[in-house]
Amino acid sequence: MTRIFETPLYPYARSRDQDAQATIRHPVIVAGAGPVGLAAAIDLAQQGVPVVVLDENDRVSHGSRAICFSKRTLEIADRLGFGEQLVQKGVRWNLGKVFFGDRKVYEFNLLPEEGHRRPAFINLQQYHLEHDMVSRLRQLQAAGAPIDLRGRNRVTAVVPHPDHVVLTIETPEGPYALEADWLIACDGAGSPVREMLGMGFTGRVFEDNFLIADVTMQADFPTERWFWFDPPFNPGQSALLHKQPDGIWRIDLQLGQSIDRTRETEPERVKARLRQMLGPEVDFELEWVSIYSFQCRRMERFREGRVIFAGDAAHQVSPFGARGANSGLQDTDNLCWKIKLVLDGTAPETLLDSYTAERIQAADENILNSTRSTDFIAPKSANSRMFRDAVLDLSAAYPFARPLVNSGRLSLPCTHDDSPINGPDGLADGPSRTRPGSACPDAPLASGDYLLDQLGNGFTLMGLATDAPGISGLRVVDPGGRITPELRARYLGDASSALYLIRPDQHVAARWSTADGATVEATLARVKAGG
Repeated sequence: MTRIFETPLYPYARSRDQDAQATIRHPVIVAGAGPVGLAAAIDLAQQGVPVVVLDENDRVSHGSRAICFSKRTLEIADRLGFGEQLVQKGVRWNLGKVFFGDRKVYEFNLLPEEGHRRPAFINLQQYHLEHDMVSRLRQLQAAGAPIDLRGRNRVTAVVPHPDHVVLTIETPEGPYALEADWLIACDGAGSPVREMLGMGFTGRVFEDNFLIADVTMQADFPTERWFWFDPPFNPGQSALLHKQPDGIWRIDLQLGQSIDRTRETEPERVKARLRQMLGPEVDFELEWVSIYSFQCRRMERFREGRVIFAGDAAHQVSPFGARGANSGLQDTDNLCWKIKLVLDGTAPETLLDSYTAERIQAADENILNSTRSTDFIAPKSANSRMFRDAVLDLSAAYPFARPLVNSGRLSLPCTHDDSPINGPDGLADGPSRTRPGSACPDAPLASGDYLLDQLGNGFTLMGLATDAPGISGLRVVDPGGRITPELRARYLGDASSALYLIRPDQHVAARWSTADGATVEATLARVKAGG
């Protein structure tokens, strides 16, 4: 049977740029066709921005790699036109369980409230995600969107200039050159673009090694996240179990620091470890095996002139908490509308400084949570281990201890407090969760629709128990009729009325109890100016 990752999806084809007499300049070039690069390309193309995607590969990733995709990622995917495919294919889950030794100490629900279209998480192999993204890209191409995906086009040189970037690209037919007004580097943790520019990382490197084994099996484990501390089948270490589509299960086993990686990935040795976990009666087959260690690091800045970094190229975290791919898609969600405004001439380049400010804040938040998770999972001293084990023991009977258990604080969107482009918070009695800088939470509408589906891809005004002034270029969302209890709780709170200015990435830009057109227009101008 041919696997999805074995078939070229975007095989090399000679482009017109390679035969041009002069070097061709494109508005945006994206380096890297992983999830982050594809998200950037789809987002820009939907807005009418011509974009070229370059990748040295020609197919989706081998192995499941990233598998946990958060509610926020699904909402971004909905806006980009491929969210439903992900949810239909993925394994939905909201519940997690934590075990200490051979006993469950507690469980948690990541989405305990009703009134959301999407689940807290789905599990889906990264190659399925990439396949759906390429399919969406092809849909856009067929509809005339200015998007070009070029496989086996490897970027070998990057030369920045004040108003553009020059790239050298190697292909099976030899090299050629391109120019870009803007280059978005989404080329992964080992980012060649970052290395070419001599830019590095700051942060921590962890020495613990973890084994990933994707196995095909028929098992009775529920659709939940199960995490073990010091399990009997992997004493002194940790383990993680997730269900994926197609009868595949992800198992992570902590191995420690001083190991022989080659020996630990030998199939028979991996199978012996898995039999200890699953029991001799469970039949399984190895699908994919890898060993990883990780880093919690980021670049000092995410923009270098006309080169902008996103995803693992800009920041790296441990996999505990599913903060890698999810934060990468939030990067491009934040970036693309800003590039669009700059290219259109309706915003200065300084607006892009807010991308660095906001996404460095998000990266620092992710790194902090990821580092704390790692320190709890793999304590580095006897005292730290004693504290951790005491917390786990107490959590079985005492709720106060459960927030201290850290098997990975799972990915949530960052609230960009103190962002330079935040407008005023004029809703004194409004809910904290929808203050300026926050990602809009979903809510059902009286019509039967969901709020986030109504927000679109541009700036939006939403009035609740107050009229939204009509302003050129602003979409108006009027929930109309009865305000549902969920919408009231999430956007009104104790206020009697509310007016929200919402950014194209569905983050709150400003809010008031009521406001006239001049006030809204002045705030919108300030946001577009970069603060």
